[in-house]
Amino acid sequence: MFPAFVGDNWNLNLAGRLLYFEQVHSRFCRRGAVICLLIFSGLPAYAAQATGKGGTIQGTVSDPSGAVIADAVVSLTNGVTGYTQTSKSASDGTYRLTNIPPNQYILDISSPGFHGFQDGIAVRTPVPIVVNAKLTLAGSTESITVEASPDTIENVPAAHVDVSQNLLANLPMTSVGQGLSDAITLTSGGVVADSNGFFHPQGDHGETTYVVDQQVIGDQQNKTFSTQLPANAFQSLELVSSAPDAEFGGKTGLIVNTVTRSGLGQRPSFSFEPHYGSFGTVGEDGTFGLGGSHWGNFLVLDFSRTGRFLDSPEFTPFHDIGNTSAIFDRVDFQPGPRDSLHLNIFAARNWFQIPNTYDQLAQDQRQQARTLSFALGYQHTFNPHTLLSVDPFVRQDRINYYPSADRFSDFPATIDQDRHLTNWGTRADVSYANKIHNLKIGTQISQTRLVENFGFGITDPEFDDSGNPGLAPYNLAHGGNLFRFHGGANINEQAIFAQDAITLKHLTISAGLRFDHYDGISTDNLIEPRLGLSYLVKPTSTVLRASYTRAMETPYNENLVLSSSTGLGGLASHVFGAFGERALRPGHRNQYSVGIEQGIKKYVQIDASYFWKYTKNAFDFDTLFNTPIAFPISWRQSKIDGVSVRVSTTNWHGFQAYSTIGHTRARFFGPETGGLIFNSPLTAGVFRIDHDQALQQTSYLRYQHGKDGFWLMFTWRYDSGQVAGSVTDLADALALTAAQQAAIGFFCDGQFATLGHPIASCTGDYGATRLAIPAPGTFDPDHNPPRITARNLFDAGLGTDNLFHKERFKTTLKFTALNFTNEAALYNFLSTFSGTHWVAPRSYQIALGWVY
Repeated sequence: MFPAFVGDNWNLNLAGRLLYFEQVHSRFCRRGAVICLLIFSGLPAYAAQATGKGGTIQGTVSDPSGAVIADAVVSLTNGVTGYTQTSKSASDGTYRLTNIPPNQYILDISSPGFHGFQDGIAVRTPVPIVVNAKLTLAGSTESITVEASPDTIENVPAAHVDVSQNLLANLPMTSVGQGLSDAITLTSGGVVADSNGFFHPQGDHGETTYVVDQQVIGDQQNKTFSTQLPANAFQSLELVSSAPDAEFGGKTGLIVNTVTRSGLGQRPSFSFEPHYGSFGTVGEDGTFGLGGSHWGNFLVLDFSRTGRFLDSPEFTPFHDIGNTSAIFDRVDFQPGPRDSLHLNIFAARNWFQIPNTYDQLAQDQRQQARTLSFALGYQHTFNPHTLLSVDPFVRQDRINYYPSADRFSDFPATIDQDRHLTNWGTRADVSYANKIHNLKIGTQISQTRLVENFGFGITDPEFDDSGNPGLAPYNLAHGGNLFRFHGGANINEQAIFAQDAITLKHLTISAGLRFDHYDGISTDNLIEPRLGLSYLVKPTSTVLRASYTRAMETPYNENLVLSSSTGLGGLASHVFGAFGERALRPGHRNQYSVGIEQGIKKYVQIDASYFWKYTKNAFDFDTLFNTPIAFPISWRQSKIDGVSVRVSTTNWHGFQAYSTIGHTRARFFGPETGGLIFNSPLTAGVFRIDHDQALQQTSYLRYQHGKDGFWLMFTWRYDSGQVAGSVTDLADALALTAAQQAAIGFFCDGQFATLGHPIASCTGDYGATRLAIPAPGTFDPDHNPPRITARNLFDAGLGTDNLFHKERFKTTLKFTALNFTNEAALYNFLSTFSGTHWVAPRSYQIALGWVY
């Protein structure tokens, strides 16, 4: 048996644990009938939430005499996410597990005729973790028993959610081309769902950074601004909502840290799943993987077409056909034990019609989005403690917006656009893990080249431009001409950072410092300290955490040149092309968070956090009418706070579930300090922005019989309703068109507005079924704004992962019903920041697939 001090020393650092087991070896292994296990693991919990590339565990398996053991089974599992990776030791006894998402795991090593081994290992560093195991013969009377820590608890300061590829494959996807957004919304409690793949992370509009195998993407990734990597390209997602490490900057509301799937060391595999569903939806998802010990390739080919591509401004979608296609290829090469290379290639295209309202029946606007990306990664291991990573990248998004052939068919304005965004640069860092430290020092240098071409003209003959003199020359209905804009800018960004995760027994200290230099249309510098603490309370499996983050929030790049050229008030006060008072400048943020994580044995994980953040110069978007074209704007400041809770279970006899709950208060303070606002006047007071939602909740339950048998799935999503500030009283409701009144379910004295019969006057009781209008005299933009009414959305699915019970070549079949109660609900209504969009009506999808 281990001496009593085992429990107190098991959280030692790398060198400490090695020295400790050398002591154990000298005291016990000479007796001959013992498991002798040298573990080069147990690195301090790496609070960085961290490497965009997966981690590595490697080592050698041998018997008590030192002879190597071939074909030993080595498996790594996480009970909460369902992640599993299995390998066998080679003829020389070595094994290697690669591309491991950052998380807490259980490592199992077993071989016939020997006692097995199990241990808990935290993968929080790109430095390879070495686990060399000596196994004793079965039947020996003495053994060293290592008690594995529960794999449901992570002693790190950052609040985060881990999503495995298994869960990604099983979640219901509400719309084509946005699987990544759906996964983020359905799994994170602090995220508010919005239309067209938008989501609001913890009260922000879209301050989200995506890290794809170390390639940092700070631009919008929903399907109206760009394209998304397909969900079946990811091995895992890590959604970090507080205490981002110093290596992350620019947009820190949510860090989506991803590891893509790799063919390295994998036997040949493929999957092909054609699907058909409501709204004429048809498509396929396909993957192919192949690799050896030194190389690998993983390819994804997806295509979908649907009659409801965007969330439409009417419950019944029309003029909403679209298609999306994507190809992703990851190539890995390891020329030697110290070096590794990988190349990610991504190309995608979205083409879609702009859905019309009943007031725009003749309109035929369309949009195309194309993405091409190359990201190279190189890693060199200097010694067991030090690793260098260098990651150059280049990515281009190109957006084309096409007007109707007859511009006067567009209503109330005709628009065209051709813009592209080219982001290129490199990221380099050195990771060092030794004793109590996990250190990373690095830099990131990038340039984003923006080119914008924009055309605009008013076509509504009843449009009143008397209060907007800047628009009068462009009112085509009154004899004006098209406004034309061409502009460009280079956004240069440089950052250096240093961060260290220090483990002192049960205490983890994450300390970092970052310096950002932003040089674009405006310039700014900021020094950003970061500090996080977490403490594991023994023996209760409780982790307490707290953090502080100072961050620079950079302006959105989409339409940044035009929006900065118009300055304060934009279209509402200035002629297009005139330089305004001030271009959009980066914001400065102070964020605080506290949280608790509780494990109940190995079956349940409970995580709760409270955050509050203060931002000077807070960003949002302004939508041009009801189109996907939006312009970045900034407000004087924002104060946002909220709560996020998640309860997760491990797999228990085929059952697994989780539930997330979130609450957000998003208070913005005027006046506007930069950018273009078109749909509403400026305000100098405090107001609730449409990111504000009192409560959102998602529950997910899945049961599967056996390893790959029959399964059932159920999800319930509740949203209490976002702020929708356009209808503050009865007068606003009566001013709406018939179609708009019908959309919100407006009624007076029990009579509802319809498309053919609007309500022009009302002297009795009034209200709306899909919009909460404040009672007379009670409207307050901060404490009682109008809101979308609450909605409950239910999805269900059933299927099998092995229809014909084959061992290698499996046939899958699944049927999914989305919003099966056919809830008629709105995401938003005439929002300055997002327009009007309906939640998707009831829809069905069936998919038949083959997996090898």
